[in-house]
Amino acid sequence: MTNQELQTLKNKYDIIGNDPALNRALEIAVAVAPTDITVLVSGESGVGKENIPKIIHQNSPRRRGKYFAINCGAIPEGTIDSELFGHEKGSFTGANEMRRGYFEEADGGTLFLDEIGELPLASQAKLLRVLQSGEFIRVGSSKVLKTDVRVIAATNVNLLHAVSKGKFREDLYYRLNAISIKMPALRERPTDINLLFRKFASDFSAKYGVCKITLTEEASIMLRKYRWPGNIRQLKNVAESISALESVRLSGFTDKCVIDAATLSGYIPREEPNLLPAKASSPEFSENPGEREAIIRTILQLKQDVEHLKEIVASGGYSAVHAKQVSAAIAAPESEYMSHDEDPEEQELEESLPSDMSIKAANMELIEKVLKRHGGNRKAAAAELGISERTLYRKLKQL
Repeated sequence: MTNQELQTLKNKYDIIGNDPALNRALEIAVAVAPTDITVLVSGESGVGKENIPKIIHQNSPRRRGKYFAINCGAIPEGTIDSELFGHEKGSFTGANEMRRGYFEEADGGTLFLDEIGELPLASQAKLLRVLQSGEFIRVGSSKVLKTDVRVIAATNVNLLHAVSKGKFREDLYYRLNAISIKMPALRERPTDINLLFRKFASDFSAKYGVCKITLTEEASIMLRKYRWPGNIRQLKNVAESISALESVRLSGFTDKCVIDAATLSGYIPREEPNLLPAKASSPEFSENPGEREAIIRTILQLKQDVEHLKEIVASGGYSAVHAKQVSAAIAAPESEYMSHDEDPEEQELEESLPSDMSIKAANMELIEKVLKRHGGNRKAAAAELGISERTLYRKLKQL
């Protein structure tokens, strides 16, 4: 492939990077696409293995056929055969009607079997039969059916090691591994790390309407030196967290937010020598995309409310110290409101502020705004404010 063709391919599938190992993987995918050879994609979790089967399918004669991506590790062992090969009515409890499986539905198309190493041994034997002869049998049936499906598998574990442990069939391994494509880990692509971070920061700036994060030279070096056990997925999560917590709303004054190494270090986990490459996980942010987005939206909304209050204070001629104290009170974590006793410093601050700008008034304004947004639903309002319903009830009673 020419450099221009390779860049066009990357743009189409939103792939960032110029690492030679990455380019080689993409070139192999395009080269084998016109054939029906089975492909095994290997690489750690979070490196972007899911792009390879899409490229192969879209550049193959099967591109007009169906494409299904199945995560073998996410399907319960008791139902995996039904999902892949279908079942007859009454074949097991809950089988109220006949169901076609993925191999039947994808006839003439492509199946991407992710986490193939998680497939049970009994299902591995049935998969081998399909790969060798195109034949399969629905669960609860004795009728042999035929299908014409190209299979692309992916794994984040060492399948040869699984074979030696008796957890994966050797004959299936060699049948799947006709063509092997290795996706490099992010730490093996150090020159691509800053490119990816800038892309993610730009995306989140546009998505959340906040300033774009940029890094100092020291911070960029820190980013490249970290080993990224969660790979691209982890880097994207870090970029999103920094964008939400460190950036501010876009204004006429600036559209950038510069992050130094000291600030960045708070978002990069401490290196553990025995840490194995795996899916990135953080106790502060959920891996569920929906929950994560809700958390980010709540943080941004609270930040916007704080900025709005700062503007009100500034326009009213109140001191910057008062504005900072009001903002801190609004953004304080729930634990600061758990005591039933009045905080002496808060009481002193309220007495020093005009009555319409007291901490209680500022809290009430924010709570009223959130309650109105949720139509008076206190449970939803508490969730957006990041506090418990009990705390919200108590705040309402106090205010």
